[in-house]
Amino acid sequence: MRVTGLYVYPLKSARGLPLEEANLDAFGIEGDRRWCLTGSDGRVITQRDSPALATLDVVPTEQGLELNAAGRRPLRARRPEPGPETHVVAVWEDLTAGLPVGEEADSWLVDLLGRPCRLVYMPETTHRQVSLSCGRSGDRVSYADGYPLLLTSEASLAELNQRMGAALPMDRFRPNIVVDGGEPFEEDDWARIRLGDTDFRVVKPCARCVVTTTDQQTGARGKEPLRTLATFRTVDGKVLFGENLIHDGPGPVRTGDPVEVLERRVARG
Repeated sequence: MRVTGLYVYPLKSARGLPLEEANLDAFGIEGDRRWCLTGSDGRVITQRDSPALATLDVVPTEQGLELNAAGRRPLRARRPEPGPETHVVAVWEDLTAGLPVGEEADSWLVDLLGRPCRLVYMPETTHRQVSLSCGRSGDRVSYADGYPLLLTSEASLAELNQRMGAALPMDRFRPNIVVDGGEPFEEDDWARIRLGDTDFRVVKPCARCVVTTTDQQTGARGKEPLRTLATFRTVDGKVLFGENLIHDGPGPVRTGDPVEVLERRVARG
């Protein structure tokens, strides 16, 4: 098995960027989901309620981010400096701190989404603890839903597409790491893996939501792949595809790196 894809999502729920090499820092892939949008209630805005985010291109710059959307002038957002003003960001049940970027950025994004929103950045000083039900004390995560990294398998997607009779791309699942060369859904059984020289704990299957039904180029929404996944990938009422990972330290991961399974949850017969 090999790593065949690496992706970073600088702004939560906006378009991702492919990488040939990803550097892992304390949060996960360097720069991943360190920026997010919040509504007037402080809750993070995602494609679940604003599918237009799928059409938003994001490019990291030395100063912060450049945002691009069709028919609009680019927005260059500067990374805010730590100061007295902070913003409480709610990601599910977690309340964490962020730095507001400014009124110009907020106005640009309000016009794009048609709703009140605020652009926020997570500084190095913010420590959002991963759930201790799956992680360890000190494991941290950015504005990602719950874990630093998401892994998916090309073999599993091929099996799903065969059952659907369609060919949905992997971007529907917004992974950080894509692997190939194993059996479909073999990743269900993994407990610890090594990619190149870096070790990862495989801590929890990923429960999928309506974002997977959103075309990541247009923002249009349909019924697949959730409809088909629900026929064979439902456990305890949740539809599963992919695995959440926690890395055991900083280091690089590269496309082409070998995938070594160090420990399995269940012995395969």
